[in-house]
Amino acid sequence: MKKALVLGYGRSGKAAEAVLKAQGYEVAVADGYDLVVASPGLRVESELQLGVERLRRLGVKLLAVTGSKGKSSVVKIVAEALNLAGRKAVPCGNYGLPVCDVPEDCEWAVVEVSSFQLETTTLPPDAFVAAAILNLQEDHLDRHGSAAVYHGLKRKLLGMAAFAYDCAASATADALLAGSYFDNDILRPNGRIAVALMRAAGLDDGQVAAAFASFRPLPHRMNEVGVFGGVRCIDDSKATSLAALAAGVTMAGTGVRLIAGGLPKGDDPNSVKELLTNQVKKVYLIGACAETFATAWSEAVDCEVCGTMDRAVAVAMRESKPGETVLLSPGTASFDQFKSYGERGDVFAALVKKEGQCKK
Repeated sequence: MKKALVLGYGRSGKAAEAVLKAQGYEVAVADGYDLVVASPGLRVESELQLGVERLRRLGVKLLAVTGSKGKSSVVKIVAEALNLAGRKAVPCGNYGLPVCDVPEDCEWAVVEVSSFQLETTTLPPDAFVAAAILNLQEDHLDRHGSAAVYHGLKRKLLGMAAFAYDCAASATADALLAGSYFDNDILRPNGRIAVALMRAAGLDDGQVAAAFASFRPLPHRMNEVGVFGGVRCIDDSKATSLAALAAGVTMAGTGVRLIAGGLPKGDDPNSVKELLTNQVKKVYLIGACAETFATAWSEAVDCEVCGTMDRAVAVAMRESKPGETVLLSPGTASFDQFKSYGERGDVFAALVKKEGQCKK
């Protein structure tokens, strides 16, 4: 009997185990290691590759999305568009189901692909009907070591698709984005990519427009928590890189009181100094990198090291004035103080609502 070893036993690991057992493998599982060293004689592949190969055998058509910010939103709207058009589609990969868990009776799988998955994935040039890179910023440098390696992994996806798109996709799609979540300068390139993928899947403009009209954004992505005493409060906890922080601050406009910080991912804090100078009134810093960010940014913008979310929210809400925005856009991972970016955003929202009662 063939033998397989699954490393990691989260959702993807469990899904991979099930597929391998169905293929006749005797499966062993190892979990909890900080480092895995593989002999060059061993074949190593990702759960993504295992799942895509299975779906291709079943005749399921695949679309793929990667990039530094906005992947999940694009995967969500493309899958929703296909389902609205009567074609059974499943969002999967880094968002939605593990690829190995996609049911065999679906017609389309829309896959969010990460740079981590691409490290151990090699697929033929027609594996995906179409693939897209939304944007390329600096991210995950703590894992990949350099922007060049990170960008190279992302571009690897384009060699696995029959058709490929980048963030310069045609502006002729803009009319379909009018009035939607994607109808602003920051998100419009991602909306154009979504249109391109929908068209690659055979949807007409009426079906595309219907999807944008009904789309509701995912949590913790520039979600307005409320307005308290004229102060708008926004949860952008999904901003886990400085590039995402920059996008969040830009979308929020001027008069921003920014709560940032957490577990750094190797980004250069100097990359956002000019933006902070122009649009942020004050930064309230939390988490492991609070002192580092304060040192980098204090000459560009007023900074206060608050340490914890409750302290940051309390001070930001107390100091904010009508017409300003309290924005949680951390620019970091959450794992120094929270279980996930979702928990971080939920804590922020609860604290804002509590503090906001005093501003009404």
